[in-house]
Amino acid sequence: MTSPAKLRANRRNAAKSTGPKTAAGRAKAARNARRHGLTLPVLGDPALSREVEDIARRIEVSVTGAAADSPGHAHACRIAETLIDLKRVRDAKLPVVAELHADPTNAMAPVRALARLDRYERRALWRRRLAVREFAAAVAPAADGGTGRPSKTNPTEKGQ
Repeated sequence: MTSPAKLRANRRNAAKSTGPKTAAGRAKAARNARRHGLTLPVLGDPALSREVEDIARRIEVSVTGAAADSPGHAHACRIAETLIDLKRVRDAKLPVVAELHADPTNAMAPVRALARLDRYERRALWRRRLAVREFAAAVAPAADGGTGRPSKTNPTEKGQ
């Protein structure tokens, strides 16, 4: 059984870590996810969803020579989404880097902002790598005769 002193200590610690108490603090915390909009899905924006379709078709044609089947198209769309996410992150980093170059003596805030944006960039790169692997696996059976291994005619080609 837990001692009364330990229970009081647990309650004190819990009270310290329950988030903002004031209306201003709650309002500020509510805006955290909307700071730069990088958590929003690409397909939520109609203009970007058209761009995803265009990029996906170009990926399909460049790899397979024609439009891919439905699963292949879905994988190409995932690649396109990650490419657009990566572009959005890098576009968000540009003003922060410019601010850092403008005043290197006051670098703490821009460096923190870059660190936050780097997490988004790493995640977008990871998602792109995964999407490319899945797309390659989806279209590979047609290209390699279903073996999943590199062709013997191209020794530089690597298997996934």
